[in-house]
Amino acid sequence: MNYYELSLLKSPLEPLTFQTEEELELGVKVEVSLRNRKNLSEAVVIKKVDKPKFTCSDIVSITDYFFDKKMLEIAKFISQYYVCSLGEALSIFSPFNKSISLEIDNEKFDSNIQLSKKQEEAFSFCEEKKQALLFANTGSGKTEVYIKTIEKILNEGSQAVLLMPEISLTPQMQKRLDKVFSSSVAIWHSKITKKKKQTILQDLQEGKIKLIAGARSALFLPYKNLKLIVVDEEHDDSYKSDSKPRYQAKDLSIYIAKKYDIRLILGSATASISSFLKLPFYRLKETFFDTRKRVEFDDSSQDLSPRILNKIKQTIANENQVIVFLPTRANYKYQICTSCGKSVECPYCSVSMSLHKNDLALKCHYCGYTQKIPEVCPSCNNGVIHNLRVGTAQIEEKLNEEFPDKIIKRFDRDEIKTDSKLKTVLNDFNNNKIDILVGTQMLSKGHDYHNVKLAVVLGIDSILNMNSYKAREKALSLLIQIAGRSGRKGDGEVIVQTQNSEFFSDYLQNNDYQEFLEEELEFRQELYPPYLKMAKVIFAHTNGLKVKDELDKYVKILKQKENIQVVGFGQSPIFKMANKYRYEIILRSSNVKALLQALHSITSSMAIIDMDTVY
Repeated sequence: MNYYELSLLKSPLEPLTFQTEEELELGVKVEVSLRNRKNLSEAVVIKKVDKPKFTCSDIVSITDYFFDKKMLEIAKFISQYYVCSLGEALSIFSPFNKSISLEIDNEKFDSNIQLSKKQEEAFSFCEEKKQALLFANTGSGKTEVYIKTIEKILNEGSQAVLLMPEISLTPQMQKRLDKVFSSSVAIWHSKITKKKKQTILQDLQEGKIKLIAGARSALFLPYKNLKLIVVDEEHDDSYKSDSKPRYQAKDLSIYIAKKYDIRLILGSATASISSFLKLPFYRLKETFFDTRKRVEFDDSSQDLSPRILNKIKQTIANENQVIVFLPTRANYKYQICTSCGKSVECPYCSVSMSLHKNDLALKCHYCGYTQKIPEVCPSCNNGVIHNLRVGTAQIEEKLNEEFPDKIIKRFDRDEIKTDSKLKTVLNDFNNNKIDILVGTQMLSKGHDYHNVKLAVVLGIDSILNMNSYKAREKALSLLIQIAGRSGRKGDGEVIVQTQNSEFFSDYLQNNDYQEFLEEELEFRQELYPPYLKMAKVIFAHTNGLKVKDELDKYVKILKQKENIQVVGFGQSPIFKMANKYRYEIILRSSNVKALLQALHSITSSMAIIDMDTVY
């Protein structure tokens, strides 16, 4: 009889010991029966052990699937660094299938891309440095550098992965990749059907697919010969997972590339401060097309001031297109009573609900609770509710009133729910069938439209005023990304509604994000990442007193630990979510080991641990 320690996939439990007469390899996926569970549980063999003193259950079945040595090593790192079980870490990987064998074909690719002198320099720099940051202004052609590098790697018989932050990047990029790599490329993200994913995994293992382009989960597929990782828009927060394991895909890409000697290119027009500090970078400034951009500021408190409407009118009259950007989704961020000043709060979460005018409903964006719009204020029973801070649907409505004969469309997560809807709207906009596109963060991702001559940015101050050390970085980065959507060819205008024009104009007029990063690094020294590590621990429970006691207990414990600092603690900004009361502790340390030891010592079932928090 053989005895093995198994990690249960998706389970927070420590490894359990099972027995079998078979001799098993480490990493093999098996099925076991657990008490109190009807269905069989999936587990991974992680260690062979001597016969224990207790009685063991049998392994029920052995599958054809296995996690290779690299997957096991990376998962172990994830479980230690991001503070989760090995089973939870392994569950993000797609395992290999023993029954699929690699077929070698020596297909060669030719992109016919002619790089400019500067792009050629960037290409050589990234090749020579092995792991590098391509700090490239919007429109300077970093995608061409990616494609040339991918082409070289694939022609050497290896595989590559291109990570992108959002599903919204795929249609346009897919077209460009299909043109060069045709059936050797596959797109991978959450909206793909299970059946399609199975086909992709099989083709990848058989060697038919050599390049995967997709969201952060594309990093964890069964690659036999991965030699290049490209992380596009590497500054984007969506590379950080908001559910367990709370990994950062960009940071993991750096870890994997260095550990296994894989080439890595991180690319962005607004490089993240950590990549800028930690990696050698090449600054690609020249734009591919001759572009001239004017930036204007509008400090009126009206959402669409006469000045902004006038600019839109002129742009459309010249048969050019307009993008209007807001940092929030839905119609209004808050509904506030004219009499008592209170907003309509979700009964299960301590947040104001957002109005979804098209559904005639108020909706909580945290737990999904929905109710009809109240006639009068539920707090004082006599005031009328009015709306504060505007959103995409109301802007769309206003623009329709102003320009009734023009085509105006919304581009946010409430409107774009499927891959096909995404492609339709983007294609229509690209083919000049839409005059004005109103959207949220999704709009700031690297779309490339040559007829957009005006970008209007509303509500950027709400990001600059966030309670976070990253507020300035996020606001300026976002503004530069959106500004980059206007005037890709020829002239372009950007009009920004803000009360903080001094801050923005300094960096926008000089078009130098590098200068901002250098100044920001000085400000963060000895206080914030990338010089220190930060972590957040949230305690959540339906019993408010119980969870407060738990918080107090851990504040006391953590304050006694050496080499770590309790920066702050108390109620979470969203105090109640999905009927649970939430408290949090923010920790920081210049000693990673001490911080991780402190986090691993937290055994509370109420605790949610977020290493390298994006707070």
